[in-house]
Amino acid sequence: MRYLIRDRMFAFHEEAWIETEHREKVYKVNRKLLRLRGTFAFVDTQGEQVASIVKKALTFHHTILIKQDGVVEARISKRIFKLFGDRFKVRLRDGRRLRIVGNFWDREFDIQHEGTTLAHISRRWFSLRDAYAVDVMSRQDTTLLLILAVCVDHTLQDLKGEKLTNL
Repeated sequence: MRYLIRDRMFAFHEEAWIETEHREKVYKVNRKLLRLRGTFAFVDTQGEQVASIVKKALTFHHTILIKQDGVVEARISKRIFKLFGDRFKVRLRDGRRLRIVGNFWDREFDIQHEGTTLAHISRRWFSLRDAYAVDVMSRQDTTLLLILAVCVDHTLQDLKGEKLTNL
């Protein structure tokens, strides 16, 4: 299923809506700007927090934690120096390891597990900078894959110095 992530920025608050291909709102991502660490709340349409996304401060690798009910479900690490191998690595609580591969400069990348593509993220079809598509192939991990897409996009924005333009 295809999802569309639309970013909106306000003076003291950032949010992104995640919609289905039929324009039904599914999740909202709120960024809390006035915090020491980068913190996001992943909220469903009823206002219930599904997960929190926390950017760890003072780490050698760029690390983001995904928490559900206070428990770390996933850890995303970005290598600072990459000669060979993956730039992003994801370790899940259940022991699985995911790879995030692709053309990060153009924001075209896949989330893979053991060579199988679970999701494809693309800004190719959008002329506006504030929207991108996530094609999810694995229905059982839909929420996690959407959260991972938001995390990688946020990390790439930070690296380009555009810290306040996207989540």
